[in-house]
Amino acid sequence: MIERAGNELRLSGAVTLANAVALCEEGKQQLNGDLVIDLAAVTEVDSAALSVLFEWRRAAREKNHKLAFRNLPDSMRSLAALYGVADLVAPGD
Repeated sequence: MIERAGNELRLSGAVTLANAVALCEEGKQQLNGDLVIDLAAVTEVDSAALSVLFEWRRAAREKNHKLAFRNLPDSMRSLAALYGVADLVAPGD
């Protein structure tokens, strides 16, 4: 689920292959202006979660917007490190 609060999108629940496409599309619809994506309430991830974040970042850049990630779950950090893409999901842009 995605909730918007000002320039922040709060992602909650599972972000897995089962719901990645729907979450990706929902998030892309909200990419207007510079945003912070807060993942503190994410409960479960798999590699599809990284794909969602990368797609959001790509879509934001196409619109000349900045996107930053905050409160990545440890499991997502571990996956990013395993795949050698930790710098792409590091806090900030």
